[in-house]
Amino acid sequence: MTDAVKKLKAWVDGAERIVFFGGAGVSTESGIPDFRSTGGLYHQEWKYPPEVILSHTFYKSNPEEFFRFYRAKLLAPEARPNAAHRKLAEWEAAGKLTAVVTQNIDGLHQAAGSRAVYELHGSVHRNYCERCRKFYGLDAILNGSGIPRCACGGVIKPDVVLYEEGLDQDTLNGAVRAIAGADLLMIGGTSLNVYPAAGLIRYYRGDRLVLINRSAVAQDLDAGLVITDPIGEVLGQL
Repeated sequence: MTDAVKKLKAWVDGAERIVFFGGAGVSTESGIPDFRSTGGLYHQEWKYPPEVILSHTFYKSNPEEFFRFYRAKLLAPEARPNAAHRKLAEWEAAGKLTAVVTQNIDGLHQAAGSRAVYELHGSVHRNYCERCRKFYGLDAILNGSGIPRCACGGVIKPDVVLYEEGLDQDTLNGAVRAIAGADLLMIGGTSLNVYPAAGLIRYYRGDRLVLINRSAVAQDLDAGLVITDPIGEVLGQL
């Protein structure tokens, strides 16, 4: 255990209201590629840039191509929680962690046992008919081809936030309250490039800010502790 991890352990041991704010890097150790790092989705060949395909405009104008990309690149039903997901769930069960605020849509935090999870960008496990509003699970998208349709004929849309769409206000408000009330804010696996999600960390009022990320982040953070090792590897030692 390095000195940095020992310091992190001491901070965690002394905390009572930990909030974890995470991004795609939390799930890479579960085999889900992130968007922006080398080898991520943004560096792979596709007919259109991913940020175009994952926009509301593209979804409406070219839904068949949207769903082809969505099934191929954003669904990973074989992925399982890693050491980071499991440790966060363990802290919640012990009453030390009050919330996970995640930009991920894979549902791995819940699969590990976390319950207080604010999914800023939605979840692949929730899908709904745009016509009758009936909800569907992951299989409705995963086990089909082309444009998924409800029995009523409406298109089944993933309950994920696309580019050009706004974040759910109740989810945002809950995340803000959790972050504002934290005595330790741990940021992990995110480059802090995506707004408005990345802007939520400014609501933190405490003095124990931890950053665990393998690469530099887009913001100047006054973090008291910075660790550049894989997050599952770090949290797995605690």
